[in-house]
Amino acid sequence: MTDLTAEREAQLAYSYERFAQAKAFVFRKWCERAAERHTAPPADLSGSCKYGSLFMSQVFGGSIRGHYEHQYNLIGGRIIDLSHDAMDVGRLANPYLHEPDFFAIREKQASLNSCLPRVAVWVIQFLDEIKDSETKSLR
Repeated sequence: MTDLTAEREAQLAYSYERFAQAKAFVFRKWCERAAERHTAPPADLSGSCKYGSLFMSQVFGGSIRGHYEHQYNLIGGRIIDLSHDAMDVGRLANPYLHEPDFFAIREKQASLNSCLPRVAVWVIQFLDEIKDSETKSLR
């Protein structure tokens, strides 16, 4: 299995504007996922940290950090959390604790790897949307 928490190269430079675009995109995809699972539409990105952190690391580089309750990204030496304002994260006493050994657990690695096919599609779609919006703005 690939170490999904290892430092990755960025496909797109990180910025606050890009963060906002990524957050809106992942929330849209999280709503689509809820519809596929026939569950209520989400109010926020609660429960999405596994998908969100994988997505962010593949798009903006950096690494995945976290513990058994939450995971987030470290990009350019800064904590970046797509679901920072989600209700589940707000309930945590220490959401930005990092326990590297947690990511060495075989079941955790398998869980992350099971998300990769969906995340890979999301990454391609997001990068295409960004490219399309930049092309339109140049016209």
